Amino acid sequence: MSGASEQTLRQGLATLGLQLSDVQVSQLLDYQDLIAKWTRVYNLTAVRDPAEMMTHHLLDSLAAITPLMRHLQKAGLEQGSRLLDVGSGAGLPGVVIAICCPNVAVTCVDTVAKKAAFIKQAALALKLPNLTGLHSRVENITETFDVICSRAFASLPDFTNWSAAALSSSGVWMAMKGKHPADEVATLPATVEVFHVEQLNVPGLDAERCIVWMRQKADQ
Repeated sequence: MSGASEQTLRQGLATLGLQLSDVQVSQLLDYQDLIAKWTRVYNLTAVRDPAEMMTHHLLDSLAAITPLMRHLQKAGLEQGSRLLDVGSGAGLPGVVIAICCPNVAVTCVDTVAKKAAFIKQAALALKLPNLTGLHSRVENITETFDVICSRAFASLPDFTNWSAAALSSSGVWMAMKGKHPADEVATLPATVEVFHVEQLNVPGLDAERCIVWMRQKADQ
């Protein structure tokens, strides 16, 4: 299966225009194996089929890498930035970001202890010094981050409200969603503005995906 997985992954990376080293490709495949191993015991994810895991987890998360790198470049943060992945679960997209973007310090936070423990194990097993697992509620985090991301975590109003204190003054929220969440956008507080909605095409996945980019409104 791993040969087929590697082929699917490399084809997906080519479609997404992502150039990763052989080491990074190996880390992604090892990460998928690690999720599968832990899921057998701890039920980290509902997706258990390796082929489905590749499209729904890895490639889905990889589709966000180019938009993230584009944002960091625009913000002058290519050489070092801090990213918080909220409700990270098995580390999607946080671990994928840590693998693909070694200059980004990634913290994956989850309220479930076993999920935070999995992230710590992944950081050790995959040799990712830029990856941290944190068992906490996001509301209790006192540090601030340049990017706060989530994937299928909560509604946009809840996501921005719970994590607002952890966003740096010039930071942005990066919410990975399925269909354009127009209803959620309409109920965002007046302090939050959507500045871009980016459509994503995930190789092998016939479903709508987008990133909703948000920031705190400047004081009027």
